[in-house]
Amino acid sequence: MIISIAAGKEKTMEKLIFATGNEGKMKEIRMILGDLDYEILSLKEAGIQADIVEDGTTFEENAVIKARAISELSGCLVLADDSGLEVDYMDKMPGIFSARWMGEDTSYDIKNKAILEKLEGVPEKQRTARFVCAIAAAFPDGRVVTKRATIEGIIGYEIKGENGFGYDPIFYVPEYGRTTAELTPEEKNAISHRGKALRLMREEL
Repeated sequence: MIISIAAGKEKTMEKLIFATGNEGKMKEIRMILGDLDYEILSLKEAGIQADIVEDGTTFEENAVIKARAISELSGCLVLADDSGLEVDYMDKMPGIFSARWMGEDTSYDIKNKAILEKLEGVPEKQRTARFVCAIAAAFPDGRVVTKRATIEGIIGYEIKGENGFGYDPIFYVPEYGRTTAELTPEEKNAISHRGKALRLMREEL
């Protein structure tokens, strides 16, 4: 594990660091937690560079590993999430390997096309899938809390939508008749796995 922190950063409880460099996630997080009495910072904004080995076997374990490492370093309240797509036809893969499935530098456009190819000809009732999000909060006093939430859907038949990120363009929500990449940010936050988990975590903060 290689971790460094920029000098001169104040360590105060008013700062809430979300252990990610993903700007898409940060937009969602700020929409849902923005009215809390914390300054919400990404790792970059907090001046932290981290190379953390996520060797857990569950979403929760990986989230806790990240949250604890950054909290111990910074002295701040830290939230970290581990999320991914479970495709039932693929034995719930890519699951906890969602971000690094087919290689960490492989674009999601390529990953999404690969999943569609694996499900080519598979009927709708066998295309069930879900997004899973586990969020861990590591408090400066050492306490750790985790919350999990999911959104159920199916793998669509084509890549559709320009919103969202990751696997959103192939994740179809029957109730809305659209993929999560076709939903507005407000619609997505209302039903998404991360939105639900963040709202559950709000109660702890």
